[in-house]
Amino acid sequence: MTPLAFFRSSWWLSRFSMVWGCVCIASVMVPGIVLWLLHLNHSFGIDIHNRLKPASGIHWLGTDPFGRDTLSLSLVAAVNSFTISVASMLAALFIGGGIGIIAAEMGEKTKVLANGAVELGIAFPPVITAALLVTIYGAGVIQEILALAIFFIPGFIRLSQQAASTILAQDYIAAARLAALNTRQIHFQHVLPNMVPGLLVQFSVNVALAILAETGLSYLGLGAPPPLPELGRLLASYQVHIFDHPLLVAVPGSIVLLLVLGVNLLGDGLRDLFVRQETRA
Repeated sequence: MTPLAFFRSSWWLSRFSMVWGCVCIASVMVPGIVLWLLHLNHSFGIDIHNRLKPASGIHWLGTDPFGRDTLSLSLVAAVNSFTISVASMLAALFIGGGIGIIAAEMGEKTKVLANGAVELGIAFPPVITAALLVTIYGAGVIQEILALAIFFIPGFIRLSQQAASTILAQDYIAAARLAALNTRQIHFQHVLPNMVPGLLVQFSVNVALAILAETGLSYLGLGAPPPLPELGRLLASYQVHIFDHPLLVAVPGSIVLLLVLGVNLLGDGLRDLFVRQETRA
């Protein structure tokens, strides 16, 4: 076996991807959380006298048009955007996963209704959903989380329904029913543990998509209102300086790229790890 074939066939590939994914995420989230917890108001307060300053020992990547530290503000905005994306995916996971399991257990008519709901949910992109929620309730974090969750719920419904249907058709499920296990025991002891790998991989992939969607919503003004910083709103406000101060756009844009890359690497590593475990089993 060649060294390349050995590397591809071993567990090193999945570990390598997961480690670098965690490194990319931690390089943004750890300093961002520290800054968020310390409440560095002097970095985010408006200081017109220091607006659009170049990189220096005090402001490593310069200041923005309001005199705020570009790097610190972008890192705190990354924490907010990442938290909103993860929260929306957790809501979509629990709601969509629960509906999918119920649809798989209830029978064909429920499956048809669930598939119809999935197709209807996919027809409405998050921008339209967010615009509707903002129009009715106003801009806010909850509205943004709901808009993202509503868009991703159908995918979790479809995945969990297919996975649960496959598991419920296995012989050991029939044996569990003959052993007088009720539906709740079968779901928690057999169905859910076998669904976790697939749902976890789908969750990580959707978090990366949610970061991009959240950035797009906040860029269009459909995210959380100021003073809560978000990456998309920073990009929208800095885009007029893309030629005279390109670093203003490059910093939040690079942070979005790093977060999405890290989540994708982590998801790929988890997928490869679960596939190898299933192959060995």
